[in-house]
Amino acid sequence: MARFCLQLNTGSSRNLAMALAAETGQRKSGTVIERVEVPQKVKNSRILILGGTGRVGGSTAVALSKFCPDLRIIIGGRNRDKGAAMVNKLGKNAKFSEVDINDSKSLEEAMKDVDLVVHTAGPFQQAKKCTVLEAAIQNKTAYLEVCDDTSYAQRAKSYMRKALDANVPAITSGGIYPGVSNVMAAELVRAATSEGKGEPQRLRFYYYTAGSGGAGPTILSTSFLLLGEEVVAYNKGEKIKLKPYSGMLNIDFGQGIGKKDVFLLNLPEVRSIHEVLGVPTVSARFGTAPFFWNWGMAAMTYLLPAETLRDRSKVQQLVQSFDPLVRAVDGLVGEKVSMRNVLSIAAFVLAILEGSTQPGVWFPEEPEGISIEARETLLSRASQGTINFIMNKAPWMVETDPKEIGFGIYD
Repeated sequence: MARFCLQLNTGSSRNLAMALAAETGQRKSGTVIERVEVPQKVKNSRILILGGTGRVGGSTAVALSKFCPDLRIIIGGRNRDKGAAMVNKLGKNAKFSEVDINDSKSLEEAMKDVDLVVHTAGPFQQAKKCTVLEAAIQNKTAYLEVCDDTSYAQRAKSYMRKALDANVPAITSGGIYPGVSNVMAAELVRAATSEGKGEPQRLRFYYYTAGSGGAGPTILSTSFLLLGEEVVAYNKGEKIKLKPYSGMLNIDFGQGIGKKDVFLLNLPEVRSIHEVLGVPTVSARFGTAPFFWNWGMAAMTYLLPAETLRDRSKVQQLVQSFDPLVRAVDGLVGEKVSMRNVLSIAAFVLAILEGSTQPGVWFPEEPEGISIEARETLLSRASQGTINFIMNKAPWMVETDPKEIGFGIYD
């Protein structure tokens, strides 16, 4: 289950946006995904999903096939057996392509006659090259990735000139968070400034996920690798560095969830929101369930050297040790972020195919990435099945138990 909350403070008032995932998540009843209307030119688009045999990539393929059954989906991966199983699940408009994302020739072959490539094959932490983005630009193929790493996202942005010259639209960090959360932040800032509520002064991201969210070893690797990174935040325009998984806050995520502890993490939306939207103070915090996972995450930052947590091979060994336990706990608390995440990815896919993204490499909050006119549609598609989705409201309106201090005024 994914829940996230954004709080924006301006000089004279405060707005809050909040999105909560449906409780049904990955249960047998499943999440009902409504078919969406798209232009005729989009319906027969060919989409290559790298990491398509994994949980996030595979679920993205399923979501896209339900959003728009006419889409032709290519499952890119290394395991033919898993690929065949996914193709069988998707039906006649799907096929498998064996791809090595670290080999440019393999990528070039897979991208032939493809309209959009979706890169879900994480983790992105400590990756040294943007091989898939390079190949997409070389092949003049539109591009979307679900990167959740600050360094990788900034490296992707360095390909701006090449993407412009090749007339290739590309979005980095286009998942649920970062991704949809960035778009919501952009809408909050736009609403605050256009309505004369003052200049945005502070924006805080709060995220909460039950268990691994069904993303499996990839999200576990990501979490451990993030623990090896200093947290970059901004305070009144100055960049500050903080210890990972510190600075705990107890945040009210609203009815059905209540108050949860969240901790500082180094996430790419902090820097991009500060630079793109000009908000002086920005930070991001994350928490998980059950509560002892948070204790374990905090303990790892003290017990293990940062060099160990930044070493992908050593982290992979840790993941292999912890994965059976994580899967067992997921069975108890649920694996519910995955469907919310893939609906967000699918919403970005459709937005790019519909022409909402200009050539270049963009963050989701940039109007060249997702045009202002397209944001409402994207958020509507991404929020299907949520139990609560609120934009641009006062904080008390989404709290679990708001307190009235008198005369209809709430604290």
